[in-house]
Amino acid sequence: MKLGAFSVSLSVKDIKASKLFYEKLGFSVFAGDLKNNYLIMKNEHSLIGLFQGMFEKNIITFNPGWDENANKLDSFNDVREIQEHLKNEGEKLESEVEENSTGPANLVVLDPDGNVILIDQHV
Repeated sequence: MKLGAFSVSLSVKDIKASKLFYEKLGFSVFAGDLKNNYLIMKNEHSLIGLFQGMFEKNIITFNPGWDENANKLDSFNDVREIQEHLKNEGEKLESEVEENSTGPANLVVLDPDGNVILIDQHV
C-alpha cells in the first residue's frame, strides 16, 4: 500500500510559539499561512503541520499521490483503493470517500488507541 507523504498534524495552542520551537529543531516553513492559523514545516523528509483552533486532537496524516515535497507521484494508491482495502480488512471508517468519485478526497480512520489517521489525497 502506497500512502504517500507522511506528516503529523499537531493541534497547537499558540502557533507562533510552536513555530519558534520547531524552528529550533531545524524545521522551516514549507507551506501554510500564519494569518489563517496553520503552517506546514519541514526538516529534510520530516513534515509537521501546526494547526491552531482547527481540530481537538493531533492527527497522523498521509497524502496519497504526493511525496514529502508535495510533488505528484507517478504511481500511488488512490484514496478510494485504500478505502476499499480498509473496508475489506474489516476497519470501520469515521468518514468515507464517495466510491464513484475521482480526484482529491479524504477519509478518516481511528487506530486501536483512538488516534486519528487522515488519508488526504490532493491530486
